[in-house]
Amino acid sequence: MNFTDLHLIEPIAKALQEEGYVQPTPIQQKSIPSILEGRDLLGTAQTGTGKTAAFAIPILQNLTEKNSRNNQIKALILTPTRELAIQIEESFNAYGRHLKLRNLVIFGGVKQGAQEAALKKGVDILVATPGRLLDFISQGIISLKNLEIFVLDEADRMLDMGFVHDVKRIIKLLPPKRQTLFFSATFPEEISNLANSMLTHPVRVEVAPVSATADTIQQKVYFVEKDNKLDLLTHILQNDISESVLVFSRTKHGADKIARKLQKSKISAEAIHGNKSQNQRQNALTNFKSGKTRILVATDIAARGIDIDELKYVVNFELSDVSETYVHRIGRTGRAGAEGKSISFVDGLDLINLKNTEKLIGKKIPVERDHPFHTDDLVVQKRDSNNKPFAPKPTAKPKEDVGFKKVRNKNFFRKK
Repeated sequence: MNFTDLHLIEPIAKALQEEGYVQPTPIQQKSIPSILEGRDLLGTAQTGTGKTAAFAIPILQNLTEKNSRNNQIKALILTPTRELAIQIEESFNAYGRHLKLRNLVIFGGVKQGAQEAALKKGVDILVATPGRLLDFISQGIISLKNLEIFVLDEADRMLDMGFVHDVKRIIKLLPPKRQTLFFSATFPEEISNLANSMLTHPVRVEVAPVSATADTIQQKVYFVEKDNKLDLLTHILQNDISESVLVFSRTKHGADKIARKLQKSKISAEAIHGNKSQNQRQNALTNFKSGKTRILVATDIAARGIDIDELKYVVNFELSDVSETYVHRIGRTGRAGAEGKSISFVDGLDLINLKNTEKLIGKKIPVERDHPFHTDDLVVQKRDSNNKPFAPKPTAKPKEDVGFKKVRNKNFFRKK
């Protein structure tokens, strides 16, 4: 199937041709016709499957064909992070470049003046994060009474980041008569209940479940002692890889530490995580996309929020305790059928996570032994609740002779 088989209007077809799109991905093939028909949709798709185009293209077409130019918000895409919101708006701009629809993205962490001014000019399609959207609604800046299409993207990520209550508040403000598109990579019980409360006889689309990794991604494991990981990363970046690399760190502190180490080794690197301001995060991402920064070190806040064309390498400095996170991390490469490579550093603390990850994806990840820090002597270790190795319990001391202790007390013979 080609995009020409989807009966798209000429301005959108032209934009897709300019973007180099020829064949729709599986989720696009399954979703676009149903959304064009006005059906509710429940989509299960991992990151990197072309999900944004699957809903952006038919939304643009439906709103154009209705030709309801009343300067009111007619489509709302709700997403958990600023980075993902910006990327979605960029997609709408790309596919709708030959249309007269107005798109806007709003998010917190920046002054609201510019966003408020843009809203007053009129917006057809709004991409928003929950906090800023609720803030604008409470101020009377945004009204959703004319909304026709609602998209909830990365619903499970909303749950992980504590936004579910905000999402429920927003849903109560939506017109009951609307088209709803619901996307999530996983469906824990709370997400399933939320979907059931929002959707009416939805079309169900499932593509590449979260346990699957793209066949185009070459995966390898490097066994290394924990204290040698930074040196191994530096060695690889100086000797084996010359391209841009996205490095995933377990913690915010770890991400900063990795970036500082690379900088000292004259390798351009920046860290991106939740403790960084919105502007710092966006600047780091922009520098990485443009090639100004070669290495971006990220925590899992970026696992589903970074979309970089032709990214070839992802390095897991540590493996996550949540096996599904591995799929989302390495899904930053090998996108849209391109080839990619994933390297995972495994020490004693990562061995259990490696076993669980291989069980999830249904295959063994090959071990790369050809590096100067390889070891075959790793011993399984576990972390405590503070993400530190369990300390051995102290050996119990034998009970002392209390009577003798009293006699030996230097104050025992003191005169009263």
